[in-house]
Amino acid sequence: MYVVPDQSGRKAVVTGANSGTGKEAARRLAAAGAHVIMAVRTPAKGEQARAEILERHPEARLEVRRIDLADLASVRDFAEGVLADPTPLDLLVNNAGVMAPPTRMTTADGFELQFGSNYLGPFALTLRLLPALLAADAPRVATMSSGTANYGRIRFDDLQWKRGRYRPNLSYAQSKLADLILTQQLAAVAADRGWPLLSTAAHPGYTVTNLQTAGASLGRDRPTRMHRFMSVIDILPKQGVEQGAEPLLFAAADPAATAGAYYGPRRLGLVGPTTTARITRRALDPEVNARLWRESERLTGVGLADLDLPAPVSPRRAAH
Repeated sequence: MYVVPDQSGRKAVVTGANSGTGKEAARRLAAAGAHVIMAVRTPAKGEQARAEILERHPEARLEVRRIDLADLASVRDFAEGVLADPTPLDLLVNNAGVMAPPTRMTTADGFELQFGSNYLGPFALTLRLLPALLAADAPRVATMSSGTANYGRIRFDDLQWKRGRYRPNLSYAQSKLADLILTQQLAAVAADRGWPLLSTAAHPGYTVTNLQTAGASLGRDRPTRMHRFMSVIDILPKQGVEQGAEPLLFAAADPAATAGAYYGPRRLGLVGPTTTARITRRALDPEVNARLWRESERLTGVGLADLDLPAPVSPRRAAH
């Protein structure tokens, strides 16, 4: 099992921390000494997860705060709560997401649910928390992507899947490709401005959580095509959350993690110890990445120019 380096004195936000890889990441970061804010949509579930972690690690420093990444007002309120504390934020783990709801659903702001929850919400959260992150000595943002990003496409002409037939899996793939692009573009922005911020990404391979079934059940009371698909691929190698959270933990905490790098399971990209994962070329086009960033600022109403951020410095003089 991967041993998380000492996190004493560090403050972290982990989204989706009430279950799955988010809960495991919160548990192990807290066990390593971090003060972890468990950012969850349903506080009761967050408190239950917190209690379960404390049973194993009574010394853990954990607090539960509400955020709904499908509601930009909730993202703003959560970020303002974090910023109200003068303590710097050392780590943001963008983990929460929804997978393949069978019909097109929308967020509180009218975005397609997966693009809104999996990407636009985390994008807005990341930017809003930058003042607290850049107050830390060595801040990090670790974002969870997915192997599905490899076949994702950024549909600039229809990001919200309003035209034609909604495709749950392709919509999910687009959102996770966008997360990978966020990681790349944030790393580029940090380098350009001379910020000491490390932006990394990870994917969990085939890790068994409730993600595969929860999204597929939204709005339905009987098995869907996604449920049947999952039963078919069940023959593939799979792993539990203790192993599946390790690429994200490596991205979030390991001294060997590098800017813009992507981590995942070693064996077939599905299971096993953490290794460097291949980044699809669709996440490596600077023009596309910058365009998606600009469009995301427009859609969310959150832009770098609107934030109280340190003035850019020469990258050559930036801290490393």
